[in-house]
Amino acid sequence: MTPKIAAAAIGAFLPLLAPIRLQAQDPQTVWTEFREALRGGQITLDRIHPLRPELREPMLGFLNQIRAAADWREFAAPAERFVVGDAVHFLIPLTFNGTKDTYCFSFVIEQGRWYFQHLESISIRLDRTPAPPTSSFPDLAEDKKAWIREERRVTDQVKLFHFLAGEKGRDFAREWFLDGVSYALQARTWVPFLEPSRAFVLFVCWDEARLKSSRVTLERLDEHQAVVRLEPIYLKLYDQTAHIKQDISREDYLELFREIWRDRAKQAGWQVEIDIQGQSARLLFRR
Repeated sequence: MTPKIAAAAIGAFLPLLAPIRLQAQDPQTVWTEFREALRGGQITLDRIHPLRPELREPMLGFLNQIRAAADWREFAAPAERFVVGDAVHFLIPLTFNGTKDTYCFSFVIEQGRWYFQHLESISIRLDRTPAPPTSSFPDLAEDKKAWIREERRVTDQVKLFHFLAGEKGRDFAREWFLDGVSYALQARTWVPFLEPSRAFVLFVCWDEARLKSSRVTLERLDEHQAVVRLEPIYLKLYDQTAHIKQDISREDYLELFREIWRDRAKQAGWQVEIDIQGQSARLLFRR
């Protein structure tokens, strides 16, 4: 799990804060004290007041990952700061695993003391929206918009899975999400100029790469066998989005992924073996 993606994973829970003034602590003091406490490994659970109580331990884990990978020279650079009610937010560019991104560290001030609240690598700069009337709104990079779309979809999927499992049983819940018939039909009708089984495999690659911004490698494709390697956002979400971990077991989460791909392959005339290693899946299709 990279600190960059782990940070991106918590983004659905920005707080709605009352319009009161920041009290007792100067924003720069908050940032300096936090930075030194993080560097010294002194951030403890009692200094974390998350937006959902069950996220306290996952967020401490994210901070420990950042501490282990941080370039402290970057942390020493000036951070852009925003005071919003009893919260203060700091935007700062940081590099993890060779990738530089801008992170937002959020804190809440309670009884004159700061508490870490939120970490984010998706910040939509709507503070830069032109004055009304306007039809122009700040945008995000395509990979970040893909992450937002997939996180929303999977969050809703997990909620529906639990509801259906409770009402109709786990087998019914799993079968609800099988979309192989429509998926294979899409491949056949949207790519009609290729033999259907070949069109299906290439459509899998296109769908994951172009619509979902996944990293995709087509390793083999012939009449009897195809190999596709995926690094889908779906697999990253479980490790890197704290709320999903709280809502579904890893076993159920991965089994849902496998069942969906088995059904898609079956409807297109393939059998598939799925090997999941971390955040990567190798799909071996056979005919």
